[in-house]
Amino acid sequence: MLNTLLKATITGLLCALISTVYADSRADPRADKDAFQGYFKEKFPSVEFNDFQNGVYAIDPASREQWQEIEEFPPYELAIKEGQKLFNEPFNNGKTYVDCLPDGGIGTAQSYPRFDREKGQVVTLALAINNCRVANNEKRLPYKQGEIAALLAYLAYTSRGKPFEIKIETDGALAAYQKGKTFYYARRGQLNMACAHCHVDNAGKVMRTDILSPGIGHVTHFPVYRARWGSMGTLHRRFEDCNKKVRAKPFKAQGEEYRNLEYFMAYMSNGIGANGPGSRQ
Repeated sequence: MLNTLLKATITGLLCALISTVYADSRADPRADKDAFQGYFKEKFPSVEFNDFQNGVYAIDPASREQWQEIEEFPPYELAIKEGQKLFNEPFNNGKTYVDCLPDGGIGTAQSYPRFDREKGQVVTLALAINNCRVANNEKRLPYKQGEIAALLAYLAYTSRGKPFEIKIETDGALAAYQKGKTFYYARRGQLNMACAHCHVDNAGKVMRTDILSPGIGHVTHFPVYRARWGSMGTLHRRFEDCNKKVRAKPFKAQGEEYRNLEYFMAYMSNGIGANGPGSRQ
């Protein structure tokens, strides 16, 4: 009985401590990143830091071998070519994406998401693409697949090898980061699970015949061609899938919730090289 009471007391104290940490508006993103990355370095000591860009293929030799065979004739090559064509195709007013994307868009994927001080929100590369289109009197593209995925595939390809460098420089950016962090660790859905349950606590373990990938480096290889989709898809399409798997109602692609989540996850991957687009099961 004493041991049971002691365990309950300790559990209660830990829960209170965790709640206090997440409620602290003075959270330190750099300390979070160092702890997050350090956790995976310790959990998978044989994995080179930059190799975490390859997700589950960094930690499972059998899966890696199959993936490397697929990469010999990558299923995303057509998307890169299509994206390049779309990127260089003039709008009706004669301008192109180069004229309105920050720094011309080429070789910048590793610096997204960014926090826009004027708009007071996180801007992902996908959102920047559509903002560019609207500014040139073009229609917005759907956010989960199709032309947006092709454009992102091409732009990701131009950033390959460049380390992620996400910045948090203002109070607004810190608040958005904190919301993304809270989302990552919050339980949701009928299964009452958080992103961290699969990709932090149980990374490397098997669930429903799938090996759970490490949370570090998750954003570095998107957009991806997934065999289960049979097509290219964006990161927010993947977020939607994950929410559905825990039987939670997905949020809107490129809505504030998913943009803040991407901001947090990208910051956690700072220093890892971009290697999108990718191919996954």
